Amino acid sequence: MKELYKNRDKESAKAYGDHLRALMKEAGLTYNKRTRLDNSRIAQELGAWADTQMEGDDFHYAMFQAYFVDDRTISDRDTLIDIAGSVGLDKQTAREVIESRSFSAKVTEDWNRAWENGVTGVPTFVARDLFVYGSQPYEVLERFYNNLRKMQDQEG
Repeated sequence: MKELYKNRDKESAKAYGDHLRALMKEAGLTYNKRTRLDNSRIAQELGAWADTQMEGDDFHYAMFQAYFVDDRTISDRDTLIDIAGSVGLDKQTAREVIESRSFSAKVTEDWNRAWENGVTGVPTFVARDLFVYGSQPYEVLERFYNNLRKMQDQEG
């Protein structure tokens, strides 16, 4: 992380980190200091498969916990299989999904759709031509919703 952000202004980086920790705390989420930035592509592919299973939501929560709280390496295949198994997903099938890259096209499709729609970060809320980027206070999301309702009412 130090190498990746070596040219970033230290005060800005600290302010961003403090802001992110405050948002996580406000949302009731634990957030610890991370020591690296993992390539999450394989994790996203496994997550796309998990979405087809009953335990999909549990998998995504466990991935958040592993990366942001436990500082686990989510680019490591054995770690991903362990996380999948911990929420009741079949470990052998998880291994096959990773090895075959069978959900790669789905993730690429999702990335392309995001790119085409101007999505540059998560979360992003999109409806019609309105976008809200990043973690936002309740009031911002409420205004987003109210503007959508107003547009709907004007259309009749």
